[in-house]
Amino acid sequence: MNNFQHSAIIVSLIEKLHEHGSWCGETHVQKAAYLLKEIFSVPIDEFDFVLYKHGPYSFELTDHLARMRSQSLLKLIPQVYPYRPSIGLDDGTSALKRMYAKTILKYSDQIDFVAGVINNKGVSDLEKLATALYVTKELGPKRKAEERAAALREYKSHV
Repeated sequence: MNNFQHSAIIVSLIEKLHEHGSWCGETHVQKAAYLLKEIFSVPIDEFDFVLYKHGPYSFELTDHLARMRSQSLLKLIPQVYPYRPSIGLDDGTSALKRMYAKTILKYSDQIDFVAGVINNKGVSDLEKLATALYVTKELGPKRKAEERAAALREYKSHV
């Protein structure tokens, strides 16, 4: 998948997150992209995820989102203090969506499902959800729930 296809997937994801009532801050986009990649194997391989402050995080995705803002695909929507901005679609998205309509269509069910799971969850709920998946992927799904819970608490004692 090329950079523009990655952008088309991210644009579609942000659009669906908004439709499902998400705040759609960067953490929401990060966790949604992680779920797409890990649950449905959507080939957004440019984005490597590591366990970070609020769960799985991709530095490459942060850079990609910044590039998308500079290309007038995304914009930051200011929020009242103490909240950080949410991410919205900018003017350039219609052309991108037309050019990569097949890519978007190919993954639309997976994107809609993930956006529905994320919906209006807050950062702490997203952290728990994505970190639990991270631990399950790392340990393997056949490990007992108690073992996965213990590993989760090791990584994130506040969870």
